[in-house]
Amino acid sequence: MTSENDGKVTALIMAGKRSGVLDPLAERAGVAQKCVVPVGGMPMIERVVANVAASPRIGEIRVVAHEPDEIAAIPSIAKLLAEGRLVFKPGAFNLVDSVFAGAEGADYPLLITTADNCLWLPEDFNEFADKAIASKAGAAAALAHKEDVRAADPQGQSRFYEFSDGGYSNCNAYWIGSPEALSAAEIMRGGGQFVKFPSRIAKAFGVINLIRFFLGWGTKEKLFAQVSRRFGFKLVPIEMSHGHCAIDVDNERTFEVTEKLLAKRLATA
Repeated sequence: MTSENDGKVTALIMAGKRSGVLDPLAERAGVAQKCVVPVGGMPMIERVVANVAASPRIGEIRVVAHEPDEIAAIPSIAKLLAEGRLVFKPGAFNLVDSVFAGAEGADYPLLITTADNCLWLPEDFNEFADKAIASKAGAAAALAHKEDVRAADPQGQSRFYEFSDGGYSNCNAYWIGSPEALSAAEIMRGGGQFVKFPSRIAKAFGVINLIRFFLGWGTKEKLFAQVSRRFGFKLVPIEMSHGHCAIDVDNERTFEVTEKLLAKRLATA
């Protein structure tokens, strides 16, 4: 943490779009980009920004987008813009370069999330930040245990990373503790989704770690420690308390799951 940002974390919300491709959910909703598709009666990006902004851990909010005007037209986001709490940063050609562009000139540490992480609550962002700070991580990734994800909804995720201490799902939330640790973003240059595309593990983490990963050699902490040596700084897995953190709006199936969970949350509020 730095004195310049008064102990706050800078949030980077990735709200870009694939060049030349209209997302099926956006096409169905009649909007130009996926991040403004309504989920539970509210545009995805509006819900994520609202929950990020409500976290006492978060200072500046940076939205990285290719088409910011459609997002800026949302009244609650326009208000944060006018207050100077939120700024837009231009999206680049790919995810990694978009992260680099969004991070330029930012105060560290950074908490990176995506505009389709609609189920995260302010307390989830608090938990992730608090655990990352306590671990003194150079970089960190949020994970949710398989049983917790399935308890949230059996259809929420279909693939998991398997370690000797159990199965885990990625939560699309990352921690970058310093400018030097920003190189960890290179892990995502191939697009992530390592369970679907094993070659990306080899490219990002090395062939030996790919073998260890698929043979289930060691706990998630042990594998992250081995990867840390490859990167030259401490890379930490952060286990989240709630399985809903691993469910984002990726397709029609997860859209329906998210709507169902949001409706359930509203009914029990």
